[in-house]
Amino acid sequence: MPNNVLRLENITMQFGGVVAVNNLSMEINEGEIVALIGPNGAGKTTAFNVITGVYQPTNGRVLFHDEAIIENFPKGKMKKLYAGENNGVYKSTLIKTPDQITKLGMARTFQNIRLFKSMTVFENVLVAKHLRKTSNVFSAIFRFNAQEEKKMREETLELLKLLDLEDVKDELATSLPYGKQRHLEIARALATNPTLLLLDEPAAGMNPQETEELTAFIRRIRKDFNLTILLIEHHMNLVMDISDRIYVIDFGKHIADGTPETVSNNPRVIEAYLGVSEDA
Repeated sequence: MPNNVLRLENITMQFGGVVAVNNLSMEINEGEIVALIGPNGAGKTTAFNVITGVYQPTNGRVLFHDEAIIENFPKGKMKKLYAGENNGVYKSTLIKTPDQITKLGMARTFQNIRLFKSMTVFENVLVAKHLRKTSNVFSAIFRFNAQEEKKMREETLELLKLLDLEDVKDELATSLPYGKQRHLEIARALATNPTLLLLDEPAAGMNPQETEELTAFIRRIRKDFNLTILLIEHHMNLVMDISDRIYVIDFGKHIADGTPETVSNNPRVIEAYLGVSEDA
C-alpha cells in the first residue's frame, strides 16, 4: 500500500460570493510527481495557498503525512462525511502557519519568482537554512552560534554544488539568466529539507530549451533528494512527460484525475482545458 504524503479532504475556499475551490479532494503518495492542471482562474494557486497555510479554507481538511495541518469544519458542516463524530456535528478549526508547515517538511515556489534581489545566490539559499536553526538572538549576539552558522554555510555550499550553482554563488540572484533563477528558487526551497515540494508554474516564461532543462532538473531532484512533488503547470508537454498522475480542476471543482494518458483522452478535460479540435 502506498505511503500517503498529502491528502486534501473536501477543501472549499470562498471569497465573498466567489467559490475559488469547491469541495476538492486529492491524494499524493510518496515519491510521486503529481500535476494539478486547469484553465486560468480554475483555483490551482488558491489550492496551493490553502495547503501551505496562506489561506484558511472555508471548509475542509489538509493532512500531511497523515497529520491534520489545516482543518476548518464550522458547526453543522460535514455532517454526512463525519456522521459518527460528535453525534454527527463536527466542529473544528486547526490552522498551522506557513513557517510551521515548512518546518514539518513542505516547501513551495511561486508563479512569480520571489528571490531576494539584493542578496547573492549563496545568501538566498543560506537564509532558508536558518529556518531550522536552534540558536536564538542572545546566542547570536555573543557568537555562541558560530558552529551552527559554520555548518549551515557548509551545507549551503554543498547544495549549490549538487545543483550546479556553485560557480555563480557570489553573483546577485537577479543577475542570473531566467532559467537559472528558477533553479535557484527551487534550491532555496530544498534548503529547508522538505519531503514534499510544491512548484507553482516552474516553467512560466521559459523558452523550449529552458523548459527541457527544467524537466530534467525536476526529475533529478526528485531522485537525489527523495522528494514527492506537486506542481501546477501550463506547459502540457512538461506535464505529460514528467507526471505520474494528474488532477484536473475547472471553476475550482475536480473534473478528472489519472495517468497522463487517461487524462489527455478524457472528454471533459479536452473540452474544459486541452481544447477541442476543429474536426470535432
